[in-house]
Amino acid sequence: MARGPMERALMNYDPMAKLTDDILVDIISRLPYKSTCCCKCVSTHWRDLFWHPDHRKKLPCPLAGFFHEGYNKNRFPSSARYFTNVSGEGEPLINPALSFLPRYDSLDILDGCNGLLLCRCWKPTDPKTLDYVVCNPITEKWVLVPATEWSSKVDVARLGFEPSVASHFYVFEFIDEEAWGIPESEQSDFFGCIEQLAIYSSKTGVWRHHSLKFFEFEVPKNSTSIFLNGILHFSISYHMMVAIDVEGSDWTVVGIPMPAKYEVEHGDAIFLSQRQLYATDCTAGSGLSVWALEDLDREKWTLKHNVSHLQLFGPWYSAAANRFSVVSFHPERNMIFIVFGHDNILMSYEMDCRKACLICKLGQDCQVQYGKTRYITYVPSFSDSWH
Repeated sequence: MARGPMERALMNYDPMAKLTDDILVDIISRLPYKSTCCCKCVSTHWRDLFWHPDHRKKLPCPLAGFFHEGYNKNRFPSSARYFTNVSGEGEPLINPALSFLPRYDSLDILDGCNGLLLCRCWKPTDPKTLDYVVCNPITEKWVLVPATEWSSKVDVARLGFEPSVASHFYVFEFIDEEAWGIPESEQSDFFGCIEQLAIYSSKTGVWRHHSLKFFEFEVPKNSTSIFLNGILHFSISYHMMVAIDVEGSDWTVVGIPMPAKYEVEHGDAIFLSQRQLYATDCTAGSGLSVWALEDLDREKWTLKHNVSHLQLFGPWYSAAANRFSVVSFHPERNMIFIVFGHDNILMSYEMDCRKACLICKLGQDCQVQYGKTRYITYVPSFSDSWH
């Protein structure tokens, strides 16, 4: 990349100016996100590094937006898939149709992890059969994952991918008693109880099944999950979270902070930000509380932030106080994203300065109450080194 006259002159005074672009990019790629943003302001040369095709694969990308679905019984088809930019403005940065994939009868986005998406793609067969597809919507690379014989009856599957650790990915398929084929008379009293966990590794190309007899639990369809340090963390019913390693051998069940009087059967939401796992308490009347998981083994949660509904929503309090949901955390900032009100308005809330900002109106068919819609946070990845 050519350097300007001023930058060439500075090379005689600035030791950093003598570094090659490859070395400079390697250094910047190891910095926290906020520091990389500052690097863009050092010079035009440093700014251009972020956009050069050879370097942007290695450098962190900003949050792009959210995949989510909507439902309207008066529309055909009744369901629709959307991508909303984090700015709330302009055409979607990502085409939610994922039209680069092979043609299927229908397609569902089940999960997203570090720039990749896990899709369930239904074939026009009778009975219904499907493929799992893992793809990168930025580079349009995709990989077919063979379905198990239970996949067409499974509601919940999740994706695990950590490019800083390994180039391969994992798919986790939760098979309940009914899907597994256990007679109704022999099934647990716990509706939707998971019988088997199937884990697929793209490194080996095979599924491995693990029996879950030690603990009865349900994984709600729109349960949130986090893949961190080789462990899948996912929320289950009754204010609990399960953590399991990729071998399916190490399980941990952790309670999620929530008032005892607040009893719901759908899963609570867990989030990831700055490599820290968080849970939120949105109970009516008590405001919004944000908890950080400090120690998984000791089930230690620390209260990170607390704000009343009135402070959080201000002039929108009457429309939002009893109708809102936290849908995401910013991956690199102390910021959360909330959808509230009858028209499902997307807003951001900066915890450090306690500042709320309206982003856009999503519309009445993008319901968030009671886990009806799952918002998948998407941070682009320009790398194609995964497989």
